[in-house]
Amino acid sequence: MNVPENLKYTNDHEWALVEEDIAIVGITEYAAGELGDVVYVELPEVGATATKGDSIGTIEAVKTVADIYSPLSGEIIEVNSALNDNSELINQDPFGKGWIVKLKLSDPSELSELLNHEDYKKLI
Repeated sequence: MNVPENLKYTNDHEWALVEEDIAIVGITEYAAGELGDVVYVELPEVGATATKGDSIGTIEAVKTVADIYSPLSGEIIEVNSALNDNSELINQDPFGKGWIVKLKLSDPSELSELLNHEDYKKLI
């Protein structure tokens, strides 16, 4: 199971790559595997406010429908529109082309509440 060391993780299997005050967010390889083949992603609106722990969209897969929870609080500044036509990118490349949103962080201190790669490995 791929668990990149440079990311932060949630107990709900989202990841965040933070560069300055911007976080790129997606779901982990583990979560994508548990969901099965992703067939549709409901993305939030650009400009919407995300609150840490709140649902910002849904992923529909062959097996189930799951909420996407925001790992951090902030404004959604970009969504991965490629997922509209290629939702399977989440299964194929969850840590790369399968990213979901970019957030402009409103409370960077929340980063300390996320899991590092070692703690996430223990969780899964």
